[in-house]
Amino acid sequence: MTPISPKQSKSFRTSNPEADSAIDRTIPDFPAAQIPDEDKYFKTHKPPSYLGEISEQVSEFIEHHKKVTGKKVVLVTSGGTTVPLENNTVRFIDNFSAGTRGATSAEYFLENDYAVIFLHREFSLLPYSRHYSHTTNCFLDYMTEVNNKVEINPDFADQMLVVLRKYNDAKTSKSLLLVPFTTVNQYLYTLRTISELLQSLDSKALFYLAAAVSDFFLPQSRLPQHKIQSQATGKLIVDLEQVPKFLSRLVDNWAPSAMIVSFKLETDSSILIKKAKSALDRYQHQLVIGNLLQTRKKEVVFVTPDGKENWITLTNEQIDQDVEIESLIIPEVIKEHKSWVTNHDRK
Repeated sequence: MTPISPKQSKSFRTSNPEADSAIDRTIPDFPAAQIPDEDKYFKTHKPPSYLGEISEQVSEFIEHHKKVTGKKVVLVTSGGTTVPLENNTVRFIDNFSAGTRGATSAEYFLENDYAVIFLHREFSLLPYSRHYSHTTNCFLDYMTEVNNKVEINPDFADQMLVVLRKYNDAKTSKSLLLVPFTTVNQYLYTLRTISELLQSLDSKALFYLAAAVSDFFLPQSRLPQHKIQSQATGKLIVDLEQVPKFLSRLVDNWAPSAMIVSFKLETDSSILIKKAKSALDRYQHQLVIGNLLQTRKKEVVFVTPDGKENWITLTNEQIDQDVEIESLIIPEVIKEHKSWVTNHDRK
């Protein structure tokens, strides 16, 4: 699906990091979380106050597609988590993820007859509205005034109609459920809750973990209640702890029959495959999609536990035509999921 952009003067994207100054992540990967890590984390951190409401919504969504439509359900996680530095949060640590891959992928899952639970960073990109909400253009560029009334600019009306119809179809078929998070704690609690509910779908549940989850956080027990004040030393030293790597708990306990797809983002091409294989070995899930920061919008690699590598690359012609690489990624993921379901049913 080609993004819609009004014609205007050339713009610049200041959010993209300079590739030659990006961090080279050669440090060892964090160990997988074990049962004691899970118990300790969830005993020492409070759940979001709204978690019960989310549980009800997700349960209803899953039951609808389990009993009425028969659709497979995919949980797409998207956007970055924040790490608050105060309880009444003024300052926090964030990352650059805007949720582009997650929001785009969700649309292609919907087009391929999946029901989508979209666990997303609040105010990050959303399916369908992403075409207009996060651009360098003003939304008003898509409108015009005719006889004292606002109308869609005819130059974009046909393309907008296509997006609108797909959005309305997702709504009327009840195939898209939006679930927000902001902090890493909200994300972890919500992920566990949704995962455990998806167990009822067995192998028909798919996890597409595209969110950029923080590696470090400040435990709630050490969060100051109010805004951190200026220090007499002129410095602020923050002692962060490692976020437990709960992917192993998801695979082993939260949704053991589901197919799990994770992402591995690196900046150094020489370690990408090694890191992807290492993640598969450590967490024992089904697929890692590797990508480089510098080329993530035009090339990815599928790495599976049997050691196979499947590169998906946009051609120059596809790039010129604004083809989104997610339109190639999602059909391949669906093939893998279909095979997973078939093999699971044989057991």
